[in-house]
Amino acid sequence: MALNREQKLKAYKDMLLIRQFESKLPVLIAEGHAWGEAHQYIGQEAVAVGVSSALTKEDSVTSTHRGHGHLIAKGGEVKYMFAELAGKATGYCKGKGGSMHITSLEHGIYGANGMVGQGVCIALGVAFANKYKKDHTVTVAYFGDGAANEGTIHECMNLASILKLPIIFLCENNKYAITTDADYATSVKDISVRAAGYNMPGVTVDGMDIEAVHAATLEAVNRARAGEGPTLIEAKCYRFFDHFNSYPKICPFRYRKEEEIEEWKKRDPIPAFEQKLLAEGVAQEELDSIITDVDKEIEEGVQFMIDSPYPDMSEAYTDMYTDKHYTMPIRGW
Repeated sequence: MALNREQKLKAYKDMLLIRQFESKLPVLIAEGHAWGEAHQYIGQEAVAVGVSSALTKEDSVTSTHRGHGHLIAKGGEVKYMFAELAGKATGYCKGKGGSMHITSLEHGIYGANGMVGQGVCIALGVAFANKYKKDHTVTVAYFGDGAANEGTIHECMNLASILKLPIIFLCENNKYAITTDADYATSVKDISVRAAGYNMPGVTVDGMDIEAVHAATLEAVNRARAGEGPTLIEAKCYRFFDHFNSYPKICPFRYRKEEEIEEWKKRDPIPAFEQKLLAEGVAQEELDSIITDVDKEIEEGVQFMIDSPYPDMSEAYTDMYTDKHYTMPIRGW
């Protein structure tokens, strides 16, 4: 089912919100408000928003080190995300998770993850639990082209196929694993063809086209809900900036040509989608109003971060362990 007008406008807003959030982070870090590095998602917004537009609130995702876009698209509020990056008590993890460990079970966000490919293992467990509970929810496991060559990914795809788990393996092939070109490091042209080895569908989509991502994800979601098992989707996209915001300072050599970057920027998913909306009859004034709303949400989010307190020292050892113990029989489900 294609996106309707209301869904398209929400998707446009979500992509803008991700772009503005990620654009603001390096500024906040430079000003000393936020900490660590910013692995910006700029250029890849159509993937996260296209995927989440096919999900429900009850569905879940696991993310990567470049995960802010995934979390915002799934419903994460920017004010709590800003606060988390600043180490404030009002953040999603009370300031103790930071950029690469933001979690919000309320939104089905089972965490960003700083370890390459490891979020997929968590997603596998979530999908197993959901099938056991028969709640018909779906889990999306995001990973990159670099992680696609990690053994854990293949182990998870194999087990997911055996158990017919309701999971979607979503590979964001943004062409570079830090500085290593995927064309050099990967044995196949399309990572999606590896799905055949695990007896599941594999599809490659244009990750710069939100509607193409939505359509592929929706098909995989419907398949998973019907009990038909996992799907591997490869979204070919491109990050417009370096591995993280200060990477050029520690890596002076250039690993990609400016001409390549400029060619990909011509396919920027946000203005492309904006032009499509205008061609479909959406008024420029309506888009301008959305832009104004996004700018206001970012400004209010930053102020919320600044006004929020740091956690008390007594919080240092809280939330480290669960107080619940579960036993789950493997057979007979």
